[in-house]
Amino acid sequence: MKKAAIILPTYNEGGNIEEIINDIFSQQKLIENWQLEIVVVDSCSPDKTGETIKQLQKKYHHLHLLETPKEGLGKAYKKGFEYAFNKINPYLIIQMDADGQHDPKKIPEFLKEIEKGADFVVGTRYSKGGSIPKNWGIHRKILSLGANFIIRFGFMKPQVTEWTNGYRAIKTWIIKNAANHIKNYSGYVFQVAMLDFAIINNAVIKEIPIHFEERKSGISKINALQYSAQTFFYVFSHSPFIKFVIVGIIGFVIDFGISYLGIERLQKPVWIITLLSTETAILSNFLLNNFWSFAHKKIEGGPMKYFLNFLKFNLVSSGSVAIQTLGLQLLVIIFGRKLWYLYKILIIIFIIIPYSYILYNKFIWKSK
Repeated sequence: MKKAAIILPTYNEGGNIEEIINDIFSQQKLIENWQLEIVVVDSCSPDKTGETIKQLQKKYHHLHLLETPKEGLGKAYKKGFEYAFNKINPYLIIQMDADGQHDPKKIPEFLKEIEKGADFVVGTRYSKGGSIPKNWGIHRKILSLGANFIIRFGFMKPQVTEWTNGYRAIKTWIIKNAANHIKNYSGYVFQVAMLDFAIINNAVIKEIPIHFEERKSGISKINALQYSAQTFFYVFSHSPFIKFVIVGIIGFVIDFGISYLGIERLQKPVWIITLLSTETAILSNFLLNNFWSFAHKKIEGGPMKYFLNFLKFNLVSSGSVAIQTLGLQLLVIIFGRKLWYLYKILIIIFIIIPYSYILYNKFIWKSK
């Protein structure tokens, strides 16, 4: 029988913890091939949450208590993981909140997805069948929806609808391999970092819809400003797509700079300078994308492999030039020349960038 360790970080959850533990263990009778173990990671709660757990341990032999200093959600989870690995040796880790917002009745669904081959299952509030509380204030709805939107499109992973919810089931190999990646993250950005690592390492990601409930007692620990800033910084510093866009801007500056110097200052033939500036920018983009944007799957295999992929890169880039040229000409014919620069910007943003990013990932920097 495989073991699933459910990690419950707590701080002043005395009004919720007994009910949530009873509800979790009530699911055991519905699960044939799994043994549920609960690890409560209590950050020395002043309301004596830990004392409640100690009393419940007399009733439940698969209930564990780890008391730690108050250091934030991410560190609480990491200490819970370490305890589970050392004391329980689980096949699976399930993360849950201890405030009643995550329904334990969903646990069998998480386990079924794991049994069907998933490595990482996320409870999503934003796909069909999921929901957030109707009584949430507008600021909290904007915070939650906005954060997920920024992450989904910042990473160009719109098919993953939920990045920040903490109700998830994760095979232990992912968590163990992610140790160095997540070690510097605390708070709620820890959840984003873990899922990002799993996707980069080709884990099979599945989602199940959940109804996110309002907490039954106590107060939320979310620091909205800190949460937003950390999430934005993580996406900005780790997103291959954002790095790809930055590389494109650098390439544009190189292209324009060489063109200006050669054509305006040195008075050289336009076609020679254009060829030189374009190919220099393409070479710059290729190298920066390989060693920065897509460093996690950079090209390996020697000079010939580099040369062949550089030719592919040139081919995709030539396609971008053709699309931009034809698209701009068509819009000028239809709407006139006056706003040609606006047409060019729109084509680059909405067609060229997605086109290039998708093809580069498909044919040059493939997932390993």
